[in-house]
Amino acid sequence: MTFFRQDEQLEKLAIDILEKTWAKFPDLGRDRIALTWIVYDPPVAVNTGGAISAEEFWKYPVRGYSYRGDERIYPASIVKLFYLVAIHEWLEGGMIPESTELNRAIRDMIVDSSNDATSLVVDVLTGTTSGPELPPGPLETWKYQRNIVNRYFQSLGWEELAQINVNQKPWGDGPYGRERAFLGEMMENRNMLTTNAVARLLHAIVGGVAVSSARSQQMMDLLKRNLDVATSSASDEENQVTGFLGEGLPTNAQLWSKAGWTSQVRHDAAYIEIPNRQPYLLVVFTEGKADTKKKEILPFISRSFVGAMENLS
Repeated sequence: MTFFRQDEQLEKLAIDILEKTWAKFPDLGRDRIALTWIVYDPPVAVNTGGAISAEEFWKYPVRGYSYRGDERIYPASIVKLFYLVAIHEWLEGGMIPESTELNRAIRDMIVDSSNDATSLVVDVLTGTTSGPELPPGPLETWKYQRNIVNRYFQSLGWEELAQINVNQKPWGDGPYGRERAFLGEMMENRNMLTTNAVARLLHAIVGGVAVSSARSQQMMDLLKRNLDVATSSASDEENQVTGFLGEGLPTNAQLWSKAGWTSQVRHDAAYIEIPNRQPYLLVVFTEGKADTKKKEILPFISRSFVGAMENLS
């Protein structure tokens, strides 16, 4: 059972959006998209600055809808959300010391989606480093250490996290040496997430109960996006708004998000507030080779959900 209640009204609206998306983008297969949509009805229990305890928060009912929400999909940079929560857990528990360089890497990992910054964060989290291939014995020890983030998320006991894998660094050209060996001959050990897993983690951050209220607020500060970049002449895909869900929002909206993209996938996970409407959370994963229309899909879906929010009861 997921953390949200499947809602008939949301299902009807979401299916209509999906059908319109497939009609507009016929190259997007029905098995090449997954999404999870959560709506926060009043009284709203999220983005409160930690005013609600974790125990109370998880009792608060939310309604939602997911399409292929439990399908394991390569998440690209969406995995950085999980490393963000894990590094704050390590810092909160005193497992690692805070430093100027680590704080810089955490910021760049989320704000700029830097793979280089994420590499440092993963090294600090796991006590491992990239490098040349290792003999079998040391490699097994290295693998065990690298899987500490997976063990942390499994310890939470959330059913949405049961099938995830978050033990790989994101790369530009790809892994080498021990990292390539760890990935597996057929890349069978690559990172894998579901939209439901991402939605629950983002729900916890927005709810102020990821690690602690203060830590959650620090995460929210990093996830805040400026919608003006979508119309700026200097905008590009690196801003995580243009070509993503943020591009489909009205200018008076507020957005907290983390995008992920490669030549094969284009994803976004967002918490959105629009005046005079319920806040909502939307996670959308899309797969397929890059083409001229690929960057139009997420903005189209986002605009459609903005319209759907007007029709909620």
